[in-house]
Amino acid sequence: MTVLPPLPSADRAILPDLAIVPAGIFAMGENDEDKFANDTERPRHEVAIPRDFGLGVFPVTVGEFRAFRPGHAPRESVGLPAVGISWLDATAYCEWLSENTGRAFRLPTEAEWEYACRAGSRDIFTHGSTLDTDQANYLYSEHGMKVGRGHRTPCGGFPPNAFGLFDMHGNVCEWAQDTWHPDYLGAPNDGSAWIEGGRRGWRVIRGGAWDYLPRLLRTSWRDALPEAIRRDNVGFRIACDL
Repeated sequence: MTVLPPLPSADRAILPDLAIVPAGIFAMGENDEDKFANDTERPRHEVAIPRDFGLGVFPVTVGEFRAFRPGHAPRESVGLPAVGISWLDATAYCEWLSENTGRAFRLPTEAEWEYACRAGSRDIFTHGSTLDTDQANYLYSEHGMKVGRGHRTPCGGFPPNAFGLFDMHGNVCEWAQDTWHPDYLGAPNDGSAWIEGGRRGWRVIRGGAWDYLPRLLRTSWRDALPEAIRRDNVGFRIACDL
């Protein structure tokens, strides 16, 4: 994993760990032989990520978000991924972090998120075609039986992917920049956020969460929520241009 150079110590104290995700080209959308693929993941299309970008190694934690909003989740451990955060909250955090560090932070685009999650893989999950409870935090098996922990776990408790990113599958769903579109017809192919059109006021979430089952943690899985809503299984990670 390549990490971004450190900022001055005063700024570094509030900055989440960041990895450099290399530029590249990938096929975005449904995976071959994926019985759970659906029309929201179609058509599969080639996307070029034109330049390296920075991405949070972990979802933003309770402790990191509390630096921005001191009253956030006062009884929770600082190492848990922060939840109860709307898309509007997440973008406000990025603006605050930018103002306090001198580096422009934002939410990742949906294409950046999937590219980073895949980390060069064309499998259903970043680690292969199946997912075990020692690889990600989820609750139910595909047969509906409870097999997981039933709660969030501290960031970094499961193996990272090939880009050195943790918790891309499970633990918490993550907001992306993009407005929700129900399929990829007309989607940009340059890695940029798809903002125009779509469902007004609804934003993309990716990755799946601690109370999901594996089919909802697939690399190509996507869904959306109203941008002002807060859920106990939705958080975010930061991105920045280099």
